[in-house]
Amino acid sequence: MDAKDHSQASLRPDDEVTQKQPLILVVDDDPGIRMVARALFEQEGLRVDEAEDGLIALRKIDEVAPDLVCLDVRMPGLDGFSVCERIRENPATRHTPVLMMTGLEDVESITRGYECGATDFITKPANWPIVGHRVRYVLRAYERSQELWRSEQRLAYAQRIARLGNWELDLRTKQIQCWGELVGLFGLDPDRPVDAVATLLNKIHPEDREPLLECLKRCSEEGRPASIECRVVDRAGESRHFHSEVHPVVEEGGRVTMLKGASQDVTRRKRVEDEIRHLAFHDGLTGLPNRRLFRELATHAIHQAWRGDYKLGVLYLDLDDFKRINDTLGHSVGDELLERVSERLNGSTRGSDCVARPIEGDNAPAIARLGGDEFVLLLSQVRDPQEVAIVAQRILDELIQPFSLGDHDVVVGASIGISVCPDDSNDVETLLRNADMAMYRAKESGKNRYKFYTDSMNAHAFRRLQLENHLRKAIDQNQLTINYQPKVDLETGRVTGAEALLRWTDPELGFVGPDEFIPVAEETGLIIPLGSWLTQMVCAQAKEWSDRDLGLESIAINVSGIQFRDPNLADMILSALEDNSLDPSHLDVEITESTLMKDETRVVGILKEIRKMGVKVSIDDFGTGYSSLRYLREFPVDQVKIDRSFLTEVGENAAAGDLVSAIISMCKALRLKVVAEGVETEEQRLFLKQNECDEYQGYLFSRPLPALEFEALLHEKRGNSN
Repeated sequence: MDAKDHSQASLRPDDEVTQKQPLILVVDDDPGIRMVARALFEQEGLRVDEAEDGLIALRKIDEVAPDLVCLDVRMPGLDGFSVCERIRENPATRHTPVLMMTGLEDVESITRGYECGATDFITKPANWPIVGHRVRYVLRAYERSQELWRSEQRLAYAQRIARLGNWELDLRTKQIQCWGELVGLFGLDPDRPVDAVATLLNKIHPEDREPLLECLKRCSEEGRPASIECRVVDRAGESRHFHSEVHPVVEEGGRVTMLKGASQDVTRRKRVEDEIRHLAFHDGLTGLPNRRLFRELATHAIHQAWRGDYKLGVLYLDLDDFKRINDTLGHSVGDELLERVSERLNGSTRGSDCVARPIEGDNAPAIARLGGDEFVLLLSQVRDPQEVAIVAQRILDELIQPFSLGDHDVVVGASIGISVCPDDSNDVETLLRNADMAMYRAKESGKNRYKFYTDSMNAHAFRRLQLENHLRKAIDQNQLTINYQPKVDLETGRVTGAEALLRWTDPELGFVGPDEFIPVAEETGLIIPLGSWLTQMVCAQAKEWSDRDLGLESIAINVSGIQFRDPNLADMILSALEDNSLDPSHLDVEITESTLMKDETRVVGILKEIRKMGVKVSIDDFGTGYSSLRYLREFPVDQVKIDRSFLTEVGENAAAGDLVSAIISMCKALRLKVVAEGVETEEQRLFLKQNECDEYQGYLFSRPLPALEFEALLHEKRGNSN
């Protein structure tokens, strides 16, 4: 294809559709976070551009005009606050949504961000699936606000060319004469003055009559112009808003004998203002109060609680597995589900549960939507926290009932976190943050339940933040080490390979287990540089042992599901092999069943690339996930590792032994190698050997060892065999 052909190909309709997709600019000095954000947003069908610092971000904003900026607070050089201020100073980007990403949890920093013009905040470590929903919501809200803004501009133009109603009031005769718009409104003859009180005053809304008379009196007594808005009842009986400018006519001697005025029908403008006010304080999809209005309601309720000496309950609710609904049934069904959820929440809160009102008699509901699938309820006049628990359980019972959405019956549960004022805090944002932490603890405990906030949750959140900060340093300062757990041939007893396992001992925190720091690495995107480092180190070690002919067939590395979102994963593995001149057959990649489930097309495509290199692929922890025979039959897999949980009852429970035997037989039928994990007793080893399992690993043979100790073990076993 020549240059001309390329030019024509660039104008295909598919490309035009792509260009219409919203563009997100991710600004962060951490390449891992940018990579995770890009993968998430592109998966959501959005276009993504990146900038690693504030100056580059400002240049790109001018060049590409993004629809939304996802902006880190702390960056070298120009920080996020300064970038946000520059965005707001530029007329072209004044209204562009800005989501600021920060690990700071103090109110002062968040307040400063809003003062700089931030639209909303994302707190690190970010819950990326929820971030995706929040970005979609902000983009939709921005588009609505832009449409509303354009409507206001059209309205302003229409008002400039609209006819005005003019009038003159003779203060001596109390007669008024009207022209223009007012003639049709009141059904008057423009050539004949009429009695002002008898003819017109009764058409003024009762609540506006006294203010209007006061305005006219003040204008006539002081001899100065005045303006007022009042409602007028037209001939159809409908109330219309009019804005009036009043000017006195002063005779010689300073006496005011007449008032002249111009009145314009501003009913449409008032409706737009009411709509803008509603949009500013309410969620566009469900009509519920938004975070801004909730803060005002909650602040007022806290003051009332102080005076009444009672408690408040904050319930932070997040739907369980909402992303699955969006991904499988589409966002329109997801939006309908959110509307139906809001209806059920309104129906499941009784009058006694309602929030304190900002104005007595106001019917504002107790429920707000914070964004995505997150809702919050504020319960007032609580005497005993158990009352809040009763409401929470009632909501859970209501939401677990199926939703009928078109042709689909959908079942969703919810996780609820609860904080109580003043027990947990007297500050609205702190109460929300505490309830949010409790909600995540409810999810971790199995979902579809509620949890009260405790001080230990705050300590847990601080621990995770502390781990993230220290883990970044650990990667930069080479504090991480690798241990190797032997894999042993059940028939010969020979060590055939090893599994590489990360270990971390921090100078301040001490030993940190992988079950604690690996999830933090995945949530923050640090797993990408961490995985790259591990692959390089393992390939270097495997090459050294291969050159010394120590008898190892391969070394296995575990690859996280997050790493499969990195489009450069296969290239990274290939680069590590080439850098160390390692035969690909000496490397084994282990993945879990859940990783296969999350994005089959992407994962399988990458696995095929990896196997093409000559690298072996294993399914780790088999049996703990979906255990689908289809994975073993159709996916590019070389061996299966039976999870340790299946071996704990071997020898004690016949059913456990039958299950392990069945897994081995199934894998053998598919010509897959079988490795058993967590073997700790001789009885387990003999059982596996009798059932023709190929290899095992576990404390029966050896715990994971540092490289030097592992090498010594190899020499010892080879010496014994000689």
